[in-house]
Amino acid sequence: MAVGVPRLSSTPLPGIGVRYDLTTRDQGRLSVVAHRDGGRTLSAYRREDPDECALATRLTPGEAEALISALMPAHHSPTLLSTTELGLVAERIELSSHSYWNGRVLGETRTRTETGTSIVAVLRRADAIPSPAPDFRLAGGDILIVIGTREGVEAAAAILGRE
Repeated sequence: MAVGVPRLSSTPLPGIGVRYDLTTRDQGRLSVVAHRDGGRTLSAYRREDPDECALATRLTPGEAEALISALMPAHHSPTLLSTTELGLVAERIELSSHSYWNGRVLGETRTRTETGTSIVAVLRRADAIPSPAPDFRLAGGDILIVIGTREGVEAAAAILGRE
């Protein structure tokens, strides 16, 4: 990777959400923790000591949405569905390598029946599998894209987090 190129990485935080870390082209570091409740924690780190946090602030879901709108106004992507306006959320849920569901088929999880959520895609290594069927075999490391109500997605995360 060329020096000066912005890099984004993500780290699942079981029971909390996902942490996204951005290293900017000038080596600045920002992170956002996307909490399961819809809130966000935004942090900025000192350039001279990248382990020292210079700013950390917790945003409510509404504040996070306002900041997102300021960073990426809706008119820039008119076909993008803003699910929060409809009461829906989309989350990435990663299956651990020790997951109970490793090697089992998607239908056995009963997430749709039990939670009302939909698993709309599975990300596996460099592949994306859209609309996986109930007989799709899951593997540790799979990232499931789940959409539903906040409560439904949290319930699905609990089911899928079983080890």
